[in-house]
Amino acid sequence: MKNINYVPFITNSEVKKRIKDIAKEINKEYKNKVPVFIGVLNGAFVFMADLIREIKIDCEIDFYKLSSYGDRKISSGEVKSLKDLNCDITGRDVIVVEDIIDSGLSIKYIKEDIQKQNPKSLKIASLLFKEGVSNLYFDIDYIGFKIPNEFVVGYGLDYAQKYRNLKGIFVLKKV
Repeated sequence: MKNINYVPFITNSEVKKRIKDIAKEINKEYKNKVPVFIGVLNGAFVFMADLIREIKIDCEIDFYKLSSYGDRKISSGEVKSLKDLNCDITGRDVIVVEDIIDSGLSIKYIKEDIQKQNPKSLKIASLLFKEGVSNLYFDIDYIGFKIPNEFVVGYGLDYAQKYRNLKGIFVLKKV
């Protein structure tokens, strides 16, 4: 992609260390429980895969797929569901796994949808959280990194479906 450059922001080793810390918290909190981890596709798949490998308790996995960006850098303001859950989460402990929370539209949509299904508990883990951008009425339970309002790629995050394969997190800059 011409006229695009990405600048290192968070290294792969920093990400891996933080994921281990989050997993330790979850392992402790959910000891003797079997939570359902719900990844938000496509962006969260790398974070979720690494997080799950650090989870030492029994668990289940499912996925949502939503769209609010398309190929743009700015959210359209409308969330569309492209894939719903395949499992029954009624009375279950649920942990939603997100790559990034910025506008908050997607996570609000997911939280409201899950709450309609009457889970026992609901927690949210996000690798990245953009400070001062979202207007959430709830807290995010597990945050990997709080970041400024920059457009980032790598580690599952994309721009027009590219750059997900980068091992760290990078700020996308136009050249």
